[in-house]
Amino acid sequence: MADGEMKDLGPDPSLLIVDDDEPFLRRLARAMEKRGFQTETADSVAAGKAIATARPPAYAVVDLRLEDGNGLDVVEVLREKRPEAKIVVLTGYGAIATAVAAVKIGATDYLSKPADANDVTAALLADGESLPPPPENPMSADRVRWEHIQRVYEQCDRNVSETARRLNMHRRTLQRILAKRSPR
Repeated sequence: MADGEMKDLGPDPSLLIVDDDEPFLRRLARAMEKRGFQTETADSVAAGKAIATARPPAYAVVDLRLEDGNGLDVVEVLREKRPEAKIVVLTGYGAIATAVAAVKIGATDYLSKPADANDVTAALLADGESLPPPPENPMSADRVRWEHIQRVYEQCDRNVSETARRLNMHRRTLQRILAKRSPR
């Protein structure tokens, strides 16, 4: 799909975007409106569920990690209220397990942040038959490794020794990795 090219959004171009990153939310909403969507935004699980219940949209983009909980709660409500809705879940750290959970609950697709409006539109309008084109700027292998380590670290309640044991690496090596900034 070329940049200016519009795919048919169908009779109902309503789109709900749920994300607690305010600048990203505003930017994505504006970009999606330019593509023909009628956008409504929410910055929390509670607000997302309220809109999904009152006015279930044809399309939704939901961030997984929100300040007041898990975006999958919004996906569940939306799936219940509007089973045919196309839902794309955004995840900040390409977590395979979370993405699988999102798809099982009813998400159409998932994207790793930072995703731009073109990625989101392609995912929302995909017919499910073909694979979407590869991302323009995928995470580097170092970044993917770092994200994985961070995820396991969080799952181990930030216990360095337990994380090192589960990742099968030396504790000091893990501490050095955790002390560094994330790779690009």
